[in-house]
Amino acid sequence: MEGIKLSFPAETPPLSVIVAISLSASPVTIDSSAAATTVPTFAFSDGRKLSGTSVLLRYVGRSANTLPGFYGRDAFESSQIDEWVDYAPVFSSGSEFENACTRVDKYLQSLTFLVGHSLSIADVAIWSALAGSGPRWESLRKSKKYQNLVRWFNSILLEHTEPLNKAATYTVKKGSGKPVAASKSKDQQKAVKTDASDKGKSEVDLPGAEMGKVRLRFAPEPSGYLHIGHAKAALLNKYFAERYQGEVIVRFDDTNPAKESNEFVDNLVKDIGTLGIKYEKVTYTSDYFPDLMKMAEKLIREGKAYVDDTPREVMQKERMDGIDSKCRNQSVEENLKLWEEMIKGSERGLQCCVRGKLDMQDPNKAMRDPVYYRCNLMSHHRIGSQYKVYPTYDFACPFVDSLEGITHALRSSEYHDRNAQYYKVLEDMGMRRVEIYEFSRLNLVFTLLSKRKLLWFVQQGLVGGWDDPRFPTVQGIVRRGLKIEALIQFILEQGASKNLNLMEWDKLWSINKKIIDPVCPRHTAVIEERRVLFTLKDGPDEPFVRLIPKHKKFEGAGEKATTFTKRIWIEEADASAISVDEEVTLMDWGNAIVKEITKDEEGRVTALSGVLNLQGSVKTTKLKLTWLPETNELVKLTLTDFDYLITKKKLEEDDEVTDFVNPYTKKETLALGDSNMRNLQCGDVIQLERKGYFRCDVPFIKSSKPIVLFSIPDGRQHQPLSAN
Repeated sequence: MEGIKLSFPAETPPLSVIVAISLSASPVTIDSSAAATTVPTFAFSDGRKLSGTSVLLRYVGRSANTLPGFYGRDAFESSQIDEWVDYAPVFSSGSEFENACTRVDKYLQSLTFLVGHSLSIADVAIWSALAGSGPRWESLRKSKKYQNLVRWFNSILLEHTEPLNKAATYTVKKGSGKPVAASKSKDQQKAVKTDASDKGKSEVDLPGAEMGKVRLRFAPEPSGYLHIGHAKAALLNKYFAERYQGEVIVRFDDTNPAKESNEFVDNLVKDIGTLGIKYEKVTYTSDYFPDLMKMAEKLIREGKAYVDDTPREVMQKERMDGIDSKCRNQSVEENLKLWEEMIKGSERGLQCCVRGKLDMQDPNKAMRDPVYYRCNLMSHHRIGSQYKVYPTYDFACPFVDSLEGITHALRSSEYHDRNAQYYKVLEDMGMRRVEIYEFSRLNLVFTLLSKRKLLWFVQQGLVGGWDDPRFPTVQGIVRRGLKIEALIQFILEQGASKNLNLMEWDKLWSINKKIIDPVCPRHTAVIEERRVLFTLKDGPDEPFVRLIPKHKKFEGAGEKATTFTKRIWIEEADASAISVDEEVTLMDWGNAIVKEITKDEEGRVTALSGVLNLQGSVKTTKLKLTWLPETNELVKLTLTDFDYLITKKKLEEDDEVTDFVNPYTKKETLALGDSNMRNLQCGDVIQLERKGYFRCDVPFIKSSKPIVLFSIPDGRQHQPLSAN
C-alpha cells in the first residue's frame, strides 16, 4: 500500500476507512483539506484512483497484511463481511437507527466479533457508523437497552484505544470541533491509569520513545503455557506499541532444550492470539545461535570472558562471597582450547562453562561474573542435536534485543538487579543500547506463577493439564469462564505500575461478572440428591409449554420452553425450609400454598403437596423456589466447583510446593437441568437461577452422559471447598 494518498472533504470524513488505516498501520497519507474531492478517494502514485467509502474500506481490508482475517479467512467470511459493510450506512438513516441497533445487538448475543474469530472490516464498518452518529449513540451507550452491542463497542474501543484515538483526530463532527471516536466511558478512561503515584495521568510514558519508531518484543520461554503473569507483559507491549504507533515481535527464548518443546511453542502462539496481540513476526533465539557463538568467542579473545571448570556449588559460594575463580586469569589460549571442548560436548567440555569477566566485588551479585554459556547434550526441539552448547538468558537476551532493533525491553521488576548486567553485557559486546522499562510482576493470592511448580502439578496428575481451570494459564482461566475482555481491562487498569502488591482474584472476577451478567441466558437446575417431589393438586392435568425469556432484561438472549406440570421437583434444602400452610413463589410461574409435608424416619422431607395460588403476590412470600417439571426431558448435569491449588497466600522462592498442596480443589455435584440446556455449546456461559454463573465445558451428547458445567466465580468472598 505504498504511495497512496487518501483525500476527502473535511466536513464528511470517511471514519471507517480512517479507522481501518489506523488499526492496520497502513502507510497511507491522509489529506483532510482536499477541496477538489467530493467523495473519499485513494490516489495511487502511478495515477490510478479508487473512490467511495465502502470501496476504500474493502481495499484496506484486502491489503492489511498485519491483521490476519481483516477481510475474512475464506470466501464465505469475505462475503459475510461484504454484507455488513453494505449494511453499515443504515445507521445514518434517522428512522432506521434504532432498528439497526436492535438487529446487531441480537446478532452479537453470543459473539465477540461480527464475522469469524478476529477483528475484521465488518466490525470497523459498524463500529464507525455508531461512533460517527455522535450524541445519539452516546445516549444509547449509557442506557441498558443494547447491552450486547455496547459490550462489543466498548471492547473494541478498549482493545484499540490508541489507533482509534489517532483516527479520531481526522474525524471532527461538523460544527462541534470534537473528535467523534475519542469519547470514552469512565471505566475506559481508568483503564490506562496506574497506581497512586501516577494520579492525574491517564497514560504511562515510555522513556525516550519516538512516535512511529518504537519496537518491542514479547519473549516467552517455550517451557510452559502462557499464564496471567505473561499476559500482563504481552498486553503492556501491545499497549505501548499502539500508543507509539510502533510494533511488537514475538520471540521464543528457546535456549534450554531440557525444558522446551514444540507443544509449548504451538500453545503460546495460540494464547497470544487469544489475547489479541498483533505482532510483526515470530523469531527464535535459536535463529541467532551462530552469531551468539561468534560473540562468545570474540569476548573470550578480548579477555572479557573466560572458561571456568569450577564445580557449580563452589562457583555459587564464590559468587556470594566475592571470591575470584581460579580460572579467571588463565590465558586466552587456554580459554579457547576449553571453549572448543565445550563446543564438541566432550567429557572435558561438559565440566566447563563460559563466564563474563565483569566485577566479582560488585555489591550487586548479578555483576559477579555471570555464566554466558553452558553445555547441554539434549536434543533441541527445533534444531535437533546440532549444538552441544547453549547461551544463557543473561547473554542471549541483550544480544538479540539489540540485533533485532528493539528500542525498549519491557521486563518485570523481579529482574531489577540484573539491569546493570544487561547494560554491561551490551557494552562489552559493543552493541547498540536497548532501554529497559520495568513494570511490577502480577502476583495473585494462592496462585502459582512459577512454570516449574505448575509443571510439577501436571506431572503429578493433580490437574488435568496446562488448560486445567484451576491453573492461572490463559487457557485455564478462559476454560473457567473468564472473558478475555475482563482480563484486558483488569491488566490495563493497573497500567505499568512498578508497585509490588499481592492482588485478590475477586477484582478480576467482578469485572468478568459485569461483562457476562447483562447478556448470559438464565436456566434452572435442581440438585439431584434427595430432591423432593412437590405435587400441586390443582395443577395442570395435561402438561403445557410456555415460551419465556432466557433473560428478562436482555431480549437478545432469546426464549426458552418451560413445561408446566402437576408434579414438580424442588431441592431438599428448599423443601426443608417450608412450613405447612406456607405460601411460596415458584419462579416463572406464580405462588403456591404447601398443605402437606411428608418426612422419613430421619426427619428429612421426602414429598410435598399443595395448591396453586397464582393470584398471590410474590412480594409477600419469603421463599422464591427454583423448580423443574417431572418429565423425562430433563438433562443430567455435573456442576463443578474449584478451589485454589495451594493453601498459602504467597509461596516464597524456597517454599516446597508439596508442603502447601490443597487436598480439596474440585467438587462435583450431580443435578438435573431444564431441557433447553441440550442446545448448549462448549464455551457457552449461563446463569443457573439462585446458583450462579457457569461455563459449559462438555455439552449434551446423549441422555446418559451429563452436561459438565464449570462454576464461574462472581467476585464475592471465596468459600473454601471441604471434603463434605
